[in-house]
Amino acid sequence: MEILHFATDTTPTVLTDTGQIPEDGLIWVDFCRDEAQHWECWAEPLIGVPIEPQHVADSHNPTHPSFFDGTLDYDMLMFQGLGPRDRLFPLETRTAAFFMFERVLITIHAADNVSMSLARKKMLEGRGKPPDSVLKIAHTVLDTMVDRFLKIREPLDAYFTELQDELLDPASKTDDWRTLLAGRRMVRKLEWLSENQLEAIDAWRRGTRSDWSANEEVRMRDLSEHVDRLLDHARDQERDIESAVQLHFSSVTHHTNKIVQTLTVLSAIFFPLTLITGIYGMNFENMPELHWRYGYFFALGLLVSIGGALLYLFKRRGFF
Repeated sequence: MEILHFATDTTPTVLTDTGQIPEDGLIWVDFCRDEAQHWECWAEPLIGVPIEPQHVADSHNPTHPSFFDGTLDYDMLMFQGLGPRDRLFPLETRTAAFFMFERVLITIHAADNVSMSLARKKMLEGRGKPPDSVLKIAHTVLDTMVDRFLKIREPLDAYFTELQDELLDPASKTDDWRTLLAGRRMVRKLEWLSENQLEAIDAWRRGTRSDWSANEEVRMRDLSEHVDRLLDHARDQERDIESAVQLHFSSVTHHTNKIVQTLTVLSAIFFPLTLITGIYGMNFENMPELHWRYGYFFALGLLVSIGGALLYLFKRRGFF
């Protein structure tokens, strides 16, 4: 557990005495989920507000989807962020719980939640204007979580573009369309994740116990727009991947048709030749051509002529 105290117009300080909280300023109490088995037993006496048991249970769920619920005494927000690695494959998420009281923010998160560490470091270094409300502290953390998602858009787009180019390149030997399908599943998961984030933020805006100022409304609207950009990007990627998969199978079907067409042309050329050789291969005694001196050369020339004529005809008509 780490407690940050935000006094007026000063950088936050880390409190070492966890048995009490200052009576002035804003407080951010940050718990790692592994060390917060009974965090509510510590928080309730100091804050003087009862915490719903279901909310406590939700805070311990590491895979809880983004969700908002509020009471008359506090707002509770569950928010899914990106895992410890800045990449999409595999898509790892970390859920953080936010409990927003009058002047105290309590967060519960996984030990490897990078976004929480980045936000805390930013505040301790004094970057940005000191927050004057609990909502602004929470917004700083949420904005960091969303920004990490936005940063993976460019490498994600480059990865899928390269994979699609290799898959559709006739000279390439790559046939890893299953990877593209796996990527589509990941993008759909990212889309679902973004939709839940938007719904949670919207529910928070409509159901909060606090009266947000105009500046706070702008901040939350900006946060929603960032999530919406991520959602639009995920949908665009899904459409591109779907088109690439369809083009890939169309290309495979076209290639197969060309092979079948070539085999059909060869069959059409050799069919009359096979017919002629079959006729002269019959074992009848009365076949005058068999005793003709030039019969073999005539039959051989006939086979070559018919085969050459058919080959010329099919090539001129563009069958191969």
